[in-house]
Amino acid sequence: MTEPERDETQTPQPQALEQNPAQPSETEDESQVEELDADRIETVLDAVDAGDAEAVAAALEPLHPADISDLLEQISSHERKALLTLYPEGIDGDVLSELDEGVREEVIEAMPREALAEAVRELDTDDVVDILEDLEDHDQAFILDALERDDRVAVESSLAWPEYSAGRLMQSETVSVPQDWTVGQTIDHLRSADWLPDQFYHVILVDERHRPTGNATLGRVLAAKRNVPLSDITEEIFVTIEATEEEAEVARLFNKYHLISSPVVDGAGRLVGVITIDDAMVVLDEEHEEDMLRMAGVGDESSLSDGVWDTVRQRLPWLAVNLVTANIAAAVIGLFEGTIAVLVALAALMPIVASMGGNAGTQSLTVAVRALATRDLTESNAARVVRRELLVGLVNGLCFAVVMGGVAWALYGRDIWLGVVIGAALVINLVVAALGGVLVPLLLNRLKLDPALASGTFVTTLTDVVGFFAFLGLATLVLL
Repeated sequence: MTEPERDETQTPQPQALEQNPAQPSETEDESQVEELDADRIETVLDAVDAGDAEAVAAALEPLHPADISDLLEQISSHERKALLTLYPEGIDGDVLSELDEGVREEVIEAMPREALAEAVRELDTDDVVDILEDLEDHDQAFILDALERDDRVAVESSLAWPEYSAGRLMQSETVSVPQDWTVGQTIDHLRSADWLPDQFYHVILVDERHRPTGNATLGRVLAAKRNVPLSDITEEIFVTIEATEEEAEVARLFNKYHLISSPVVDGAGRLVGVITIDDAMVVLDEEHEEDMLRMAGVGDESSLSDGVWDTVRQRLPWLAVNLVTANIAAAVIGLFEGTIAVLVALAALMPIVASMGGNAGTQSLTVAVRALATRDLTESNAARVVRRELLVGLVNGLCFAVVMGGVAWALYGRDIWLGVVIGAALVINLVVAALGGVLVPLLLNRLKLDPALASGTFVTTLTDVVGFFAFLGLATLVLL
C-alpha cells in the first residue's frame, strides 16, 4: 500500500493564541488544583456536620482526585457516609481508583447506584478491573452491567486472567498499526479514530498475525516526515510481557529497562493489551509496602483505615509466634540459673548481647530481603554476599567487644574476665546475626517461602538463643 506524497510546505502551522498574562484562560483556571491540608479537612468536616452540601462541594471542588481519596481515608466511617450523602456526584472514577481497598468497598456501598455507574464508565479497563477484584459478587455484577458492551467484554476478558498477573494489570485499549505503515498513514489513522485511549505513549507495530514487533513513541511519530517508514523510528528497547506473568515481575522489568509502556501478549504472542508505567509503579510501591508490613508482622494489607478487630486479627498470629520464640530464649536462660545466681551482674549484661545481635540481624536481613525482591541477590553471588556479611559481623563484633569489655570491667568490680566473656559473646552473636540475616532469607526463598514474611522471627530467635547461650555458657566456663 502506497501513500500519495503531500507538499509539506503547504501544511498549515498551528497559531499561538494571544492572551493577556494577567487574565489566565478558562482552561488554566479549571486545571488549577489545591493541595489537601489540615485546614481543608476541618472545613469539609464542619460543612458535613452542618449538613451544608454547597459548602462541601466548594471545599472539595479544587482538590485533585488523589487528595479527595486521601481525605476519605483520613476521616471516620461515620463522617464518610455523611459526606457521601451530601456530595455523591463528586466521587468519580478517578477518586475510586485512588482509594484504599477497604475504604473503596465502603464508599461503593454508600454511593447511589446511578453515581457509581457514571463513575466507572469514565475509567479505562485496567482501573475497572482493579476496582472489581476486591468487591462482592453483587457489586461486581452491577458495575459490569453499567459498562458499555465493548468495555464489559474487555473487562471480563481481563478478569479471566490469573489474579496478580499482567493480564489483570493491563488495559485492553491499545493503539496498534501494521508494521509496514509510514508515519503519514499512522498520523491520518490516529486523527480519524474516535476510540483512542485518553492517554497513550506508544504506537505499537504489529505483523499480519497481530503480534507486536516494535514500539514508536508519539514524539518520534510527530517529529518524523510523513514518508518515513514507521519501522525506522521504533525504540531500541522493546519488551513484550506475557499476560500470565506475575505483576511483581512486570514492575521489575519496567524498573530495570526504564519502560514507559509495554505490550501484553497471549500464549500465541498476539497483542491483547498494554501496561503503562503508572500501573507498573503502583505495583512496585505495593510490593515495597507489603515487604515492610510483612517484616514487621502486621499483615500485608494493614492500613490506618482498618478497624480494631481487623487490626487485631492481622497482628495477633505473629505476636503469638513471637511469644513462642521468646519462651525458647527464656528456656536457654533457665539452663544457667545457677550461674546467674552467683554472678548477678550477668543478668544486667546479657540483654545487651541479645539486643546488639537482634539489631545487627535486622540490618543484614533488611538488605538481603530487599535484594532478593529486586533479584540483586541470586545464587550466583550468594557466596560473595555471605562472605561479606561474615567479615562485617566479625569487624563490628570486635569493635563493640573492646568497648563493652571495658565498660563491664569498669562498672562490675574491675574483673577483666567478665569483660572478656561479654566481648567474646558479642563477637559470636554479631557474626551469627550477620550470617543469619542473609542465610535465613536465602533458605526460605529456596523453599519457595516468602522471606519477608518469616525471616524476622527466625533471625530474632537465632540471635536471642545464640546470644544468651554464648554469654552465659562462657561465663559458666570462665567465671565459675
